[in-house]
Amino acid sequence: MDVAMPRCYHGGVTKKQCEELLGKKGKDGAFLLRDSETLKGKLCLCVYKQNTVYTYRVQTSAGRFSLLAAESVPKAYFNTLQEMISHYKKKNQGLATHLRFTVLSATPPVIQPNLLQDQESDVEHVYENSYATYVTVLP
Repeated sequence: MDVAMPRCYHGGVTKKQCEELLGKKGKDGAFLLRDSETLKGKLCLCVYKQNTVYTYRVQTSAGRFSLLAAESVPKAYFNTLQEMISHYKKKNQGLATHLRFTVLSATPPVIQPNLLQDQESDVEHVYENSYATYVTVLP
């Protein structure tokens, strides 16, 4: 299933580039979405507060989105990324600060075809080879 990406999606910007973009905005609550550098096909929500960028991993489960946050924060699930962003624009939702200022991408958002792969199924693909073929091991 394809996912329409919001205008705050910056694709494959690095953590350093993200910090520069948010620092340039320089306002508490500035935010953007970017691709995870460590988990291919996953997203991070990055939020600026007092010269620090807080990064939250976006998780998917059964085609719904949630944020990996502190254990004390109740887990909330959303049907779309835009719905998730709207939720976290409200105060006191468990982030370092609520989302206030969208850092828009210079290029139009693209569609992410593999974004809805469930977190739980990631482990199954760790040993998959690059050609997506398997070999039979003989005794």
